[in-house]
Order: sequence, then structure tokens, then C-alpha cells
Amino acid sequence: MAIHCSRICLQYLIHLAHDNVDFRLPSPFWLLNGLSEEDVNSIMARTVCAKSAFELWGHGRTHSELRNSLLKYPTENMSPFLQKDSTYKINVYTFNKTLEFEDRIKKIDAMEYLSFEGRVNLRNPKHIFCLLEDYGTDPNDIPDEPLYIYFGRWIADGQRELIRSHSVKNRHFIGNTSMDAGLSFIMANHARVKAHDLVYDPFVGTGSLLVACSHFGAYVCGTDIDYNTIHGIGKASRKNQKWRGPDENIRANLRQYGSEKLYVDVLVSDASKPIWRDGVLFDAIITDPPYGIRESTRRTGSQKDSVNSVKPSEDYVGDSHVPVSMAYHLSDIFTDLLNFSAQHLVIGGRLVYWLPIYRPEYCEEMVPLNACLRLVSNCEQTLSSHTSRRLITMEKIKEPEETDALAHLSDPHFSPYQGHNAFREKYFSGISKRTLTGKEETNKMAANGGE
Repeated sequence: MAIHCSRICLQYLIHLAHDNVDFRLPSPFWLLNGLSEEDVNSIMARTVCAKSAFELWGHGRTHSELRNSLLKYPTENMSPFLQKDSTYKINVYTFNKTLEFEDRIKKIDAMEYLSFEGRVNLRNPKHIFCLLEDYGTDPNDIPDEPLYIYFGRWIADGQRELIRSHSVKNRHFIGNTSMDAGLSFIMANHARVKAHDLVYDPFVGTGSLLVACSHFGAYVCGTDIDYNTIHGIGKASRKNQKWRGPDENIRANLRQYGSEKLYVDVLVSDASKPIWRDGVLFDAIITDPPYGIRESTRRTGSQKDSVNSVKPSEDYVGDSHVPVSMAYHLSDIFTDLLNFSAQHLVIGGRLVYWLPIYRPEYCEEMVPLNACLRLVSNCEQTLSSHTSRRLITMEKIKEPEETDALAHLSDPHFSPYQGHNAFREKYFSGISKRTLTGKEETNKMAANGGE
């Protein structure tokens, strides 16, 4: 490690995975400047969007340019990895093109101008080098020659393995809307979750986000209005399974991944009702509120209560009963969420949540604001041709004051969620339009004799 720290490294190359493109930089390869190798290792220890990181030794548009670039790279940077007592191997990676094995060998042999003095060891090399060729992003227009070429020393791989090991397919307890493992880890990274943080999910569901946060050492807790989900009872979501088993619950999920000790608790609670005392502070709040598509948007109460609400006395003990529920408008969900976060996040703590939008009407003014929260990022995940959801990340910058306004839109005119299930209606209206259009085209073809 002392050798690495004393060397002057000019650039690092990050190779990004070609999925969840909306949540990362658009190019599959990115150069990083001004970082140490320790910085790069720290990044790769967290990211699920990057495949590998390399110390960049040379690059160019052609192999001739690559050769010239490599020969100009400082010898003192190369020499520690080219010594006689070292072992190495060279990999060839092509983006958007598959090469035959013989072609890969030819490309490796063509790099004989590099003075590798060590022995080749394909199974357990001390140093790994990689030749990376970029053939663009269009699979229907692959050029014969690469658009750009890189060569560097492998430093670390990203955490792509977490997507497989934490796949919902293999998870003990799941539901209809369990968050994808990759997106869960992206949300945890947006929230900058770290060891010993206290993370809260007010719409916890089956706890997918808690699983991701606990992987990074955070203590996790959550609430949900659905009694059956919190207690792991009722109908199962798995194929060929009618009812949930006795141990299907959020705690069992954390136990499955060895992080049960980080499980605080989950409660049956209504996100629209204040249950936390003043002074309860979370390091991060990450959640996926219901949109009214596969999960209903409900809260406790009735229309009668909302008109003539009378607060019971503090010493009142009511009879045991199942609370009546009523519609929980999407606009109220996000208003309550931002106001709660402004009250219960630590300074510098982050709120990360999904905002569903109708794409033909979307504009940035539709993102709710709060005087205590700064917008950090706004990333889109397309759901259909007419709908998507945006991953909103906000950071608390100050404590609430009496003069601060509650959560609001920059212009109320842009609110698409004034009525309950407004997003739901627009979501299904788009499906209906496509269905009707398809039927019209079919009828038209039939009328024209099937032409």
C-alpha cells in the first residue's frame, strides 16, 4: 500500500454497468481526476452501478494512439507492477461487441511493447490489467473498429454481486410491490447510509429498503398501515403459495442476510398521524409511498371525522376496534412526508423517495419543496410510455422555524395530484388509449382486407 500512496496517479477509469442508466452518468466509461486509490476503493465498495475501476495508463481513438499514450505514461508509475517477481494477466473487454477468443489473444500479443517482466498467471495473478474497447451504445450499428480504447491496471470491482445475492426472487418475505434489490441499494447510496445510522421507512411494506440499509451497517425501523404486512400474515405473493408462512416477516428477511442485530422494529401506524415525540431524529428517511396502482393509498379516519374532528382527552382509553380508513391523497402523502422529514431528520440527513408522474404533464415545478430541505438529485425511471417515477433526494439544511412554510409546490397550478387516485386514473387512461388504438388499427386492417 505504501507503494500506491507514494505514486502519482493521473487518472482513474470507471466502467459502468449498462442498466439503471437514468441513475448514473450516461457513458459506459468515465475518467476520474484528483482522487487517490483509497478514494476509488471507497467508491467501489458502495456502488452497484459500476462494474470495475482501473488506474488508467493510456487511452486513444486507435491502437496507435493508445500505444503512444502508454509509452508516455510515467515509468515510475508502471514499474512497481512490472517487476520480475510479480505475476499478472491481461483481460480484454469490449462494450457492445463480442470478440472471438483468437481475436482477444491477438490484441494482447499486440501490446508486447509494454515491458512486462513478471510471469503470466491466469488463475491467481498479483496484478490484473485490462484492455477495454468501446464500440458505442447502439446494438444495431456496431462499428468494425472501436470508437475508443483504454488500458489500465485493475483496482476493484463494484458491488454488482449484491443485486444477485439480495434478489427478491430468493428473499424469504416478499410482497406485490417489494423494491428491486438494485434500486434499493441505489436509494441507500443516495441517502449516504453508513454504519450506526438510524434509518426510517414510513411506508415500509415488506422492508426491502431496510434490507439494503442494514447491509451498510445502519439500524433500521419502519411503519406501515397494513396490519397483515407488518405481522407477515394473510395471502402470499409467491406463485403456488396461498398463505404466508409463520416466519414470513421483515425480521426474517434481515436474519436471512445476517443483519438481524440491526433490526429495531416495525410498527402498524398511519403515516398521516404523528406518533413520534419531538426530538426523535433519523439519519435518513428512505421510502416508496403507495401510488394507488398495486397498493391503495389509505389513511385512518372517515369523512365524518375530517369534518367534525374532536380530539379525545389524554386519559381516554377507547375500545379495541379496527380503524376506519379513508382516501389518502397523493398530494397529502408527499406534503406530510416532507414536513415529517423537516422535523425528524438530523441536519445533513437525507430524504429519498419516489414521486410518480404522468410524463406528458411533467415539469420540475411538480416536485414538492420545503424550506428546510435542499433538492440534491432528481432521477427518472420510466414505467411506461406515459408514466414514470422520479427518485427524489433531499438534504436537511436547517431546523424548522415558525416562519417557514410547510411543504409546497413552487406553483400550485402544477400539482397533478389534487384528487385522490389522480395518478392512478392517468396511469390506466394511458393503457386504455393504447388498447383502443390497437383495436382501431385491427378493425381498420380488417376493413381493408387485412392489408
